[in-house]
Amino acid sequence: MKVPLSWLEERVRVGIDARTLGSRLTLAGFEREGLAPAAPPFSGVVVAEILEAKPHPQADKLQVCRVSTGSGDPVQIVCGARNARAGLKAALAVVGATLPGELRIKAAKLRGIESFGMLCSAKELGLAETSEGILELPADAPAGRDLREWLDLDDEILELNVTPNRGDAMSVLGIAREVAAILGEGRRVAGPALQPVPPASGERRRVRLEWPEAAPRFVGRVIRGVDNTRQSPPWLRERLRRAGQRSISPVVDVTNYVLLDLGQPMHAYDLAKLQGEVRARRALVGETLTLLDGSAITLFGDELVIADGAGAVGLAGIMGGERTAVSTTTTDVFFESAWFSPQAIAGRARRHGLHTDASQRFERGVDPDGQARALERATALLIEIAGGSAGPTEIAEEPGFLPRRASVRLRRTRLARLLGLAPADAAVEAHLRALGMSVEPVADGWEVTPPGYRFDIAIEADLIEEIARLAGFDTIPAVRLEAAQRIGTAASSIPDESRVLELLAARGYHEAINFSFVDPALQKQIFPGIPAVALANPIASDLAVMRVSLWPGLLRAVRENLHRQQDRVRLCEHGTVFLPDGTRTREVDMLAGVACGARWPEQWGSAKETVDFHDLKGDLESLLAATGGAGRFTFVADRLPCLHPGRAARITRDGRGIGWLGELHPELVRVLELTYVPVLFEVEFVALSAEKPQFRELSRFPQVRRDLAIVIDEATPLSAIRERVTLSGSSLLRELLVFDVYRGPGIESGRKSVALGLIFQDNSRTLTDVDADRLVAAIVADLSGALDAKTRE
Repeated sequence: MKVPLSWLEERVRVGIDARTLGSRLTLAGFEREGLAPAAPPFSGVVVAEILEAKPHPQADKLQVCRVSTGSGDPVQIVCGARNARAGLKAALAVVGATLPGELRIKAAKLRGIESFGMLCSAKELGLAETSEGILELPADAPAGRDLREWLDLDDEILELNVTPNRGDAMSVLGIAREVAAILGEGRRVAGPALQPVPPASGERRRVRLEWPEAAPRFVGRVIRGVDNTRQSPPWLRERLRRAGQRSISPVVDVTNYVLLDLGQPMHAYDLAKLQGEVRARRALVGETLTLLDGSAITLFGDELVIADGAGAVGLAGIMGGERTAVSTTTTDVFFESAWFSPQAIAGRARRHGLHTDASQRFERGVDPDGQARALERATALLIEIAGGSAGPTEIAEEPGFLPRRASVRLRRTRLARLLGLAPADAAVEAHLRALGMSVEPVADGWEVTPPGYRFDIAIEADLIEEIARLAGFDTIPAVRLEAAQRIGTAASSIPDESRVLELLAARGYHEAINFSFVDPALQKQIFPGIPAVALANPIASDLAVMRVSLWPGLLRAVRENLHRQQDRVRLCEHGTVFLPDGTRTREVDMLAGVACGARWPEQWGSAKETVDFHDLKGDLESLLAATGGAGRFTFVADRLPCLHPGRAARITRDGRGIGWLGELHPELVRVLELTYVPVLFEVEFVALSAEKPQFRELSRFPQVRRDLAIVIDEATPLSAIRERVTLSGSSLLRELLVFDVYRGPGIESGRKSVALGLIFQDNSRTLTDVDADRLVAAIVADLSGALDAKTRE
């Protein structure tokens, strides 16, 4: 939020420089995000009056102007602006002036005519992003006066971050209240000087509240005879610009100004386009509405709308409708200044992809007593700027549905406990009263009633926070906390996250942290048959559902990296997935990884190779081995729609499925426009829990190795071979190695040759060749019977 210091000074005496004020506000919870002058640096620009403007003799689009600066002889300026005319006060950059961007003004000849300076546009002075023609100044602007000084362009603008719970501070008046409370010394807040505008007619537009829980107060007024073709005065346009708004028309500018000044959102309807009475009602399911920005939305039935006899004319508290929008031809308007319940507005704007100044404030809570004041201010401003005559104020309200701030008990003991110190009673009362709160001393503390606009004060801790803010968090002394130490125990059933991630980092993976909500379209492509939990108020349309796997986020990150010329990507992530389970959602802690592109970092020792299924399987096996129970895990060939058929495996522990490993399906690789084929894994994190280490005596006797080549069916996995060999090799089998797989001449079609290294060892004696041969024979017999394996000579 941008707050010009000059505007703030109208509401409260500041008395300190803007930088110091920004620091004080930061310590009080309103972080200063920026501080800048009202205009970029320039010099040598003065107020001037065009005495004469004649066509250039050699250029149709240029004019030769005679310009007075109030003293000395008039100067000749060649100007191309269409609005340059005799009698106009404008901004003149004299010879030697410096404009934004270090542009120095020199005397020049334009099409044979000398020009001694430049008449400036607002854009050239850094006062607008776009402009048509030169800057027009009021007729009473003093010729010869330095423009920067006269427009107070050295005024400093504070940019503050107002926290979401402080809707009351989203205005100049709201910040003024905070400044008065923070700086103290008897400062008082001055609201705008309001003189009620007497009605010039008896014309009213009836308002009916059909949903009083959502809209308990609606204040309206008819104003006829407005000239909306006029330009708002420079002071108003400049204030809007400094606050980050652009001038549009008198009617719109007035409503925007009141919003920024008082924090009350307003809306203006073209009276001629309203049909019948105005109604604040609940939207109809499926009702359509075209908004001011031209977007057409379909309503869900829980929104609050403003309607007339022909249907909805605005999404209440968010944006008006196109059908009743004001334009340059508008002469009669109907002003709306209402109080809408935050619960009726919250989430509706985001649901329809909208974010407006009005919705920001109504969602956080607007002062329920400020509607009539805002309407009077807007009426007076509009009549002053654009003329017209006002009718009487129409107030429709249901007082029983308006909010009332309940009192909150503040105890001295609780205050001292949470702050770590005991402030004096007088200081506590002074701080709370400075914030506009009613304070009644009681035996154990105070009974405090916050003002109507402080929606964030509900419990005792809120009051304690306010006292700490005003006293200054930096004034609270640091006190060492004394407490008994309790050394906890780590549950063996929960894996050590840092150890797991360090193991993956050692194998070249980078940890990724993605949102728990993902793009519904991407997730549906990867997991078409799995429903997802939809968010009621997504922050963006491509982050609208909760993830059912970590893969969508990782694949999105892979795509972004590949599009940025990263040809080797390895990412891992530890996080929660959300699986619908009947009427509830089951949360599962998962670990996932993805590898894509080159197998090794670029180097000279070998040719470039692409990562494949077995690379990732090896990474995962090293991780599983760290559990101390690698033998309990198996990889079983299986199918998953998003993985490549024949290059996917289900991961099991003790026969229970815990995850998946495989290449991404070729169709998804094409749809996602990936340069390389990603290989992914995902496992339940809890399944990586380490087993309790068991002592095993080391044998003093030598090992015996036998190599065995068997021919088996192509579809037989290594896990099946390992299982049979382990069973038949008894306790004497120490290790099983696979050192070769062969397919080709000499091996019949549909079968493969697997070479096994069998390592035997006994703890009590040295094994003989006879012992080893007997063990190998038993293994061969078992493999032959169970897997139809044959030895290969």
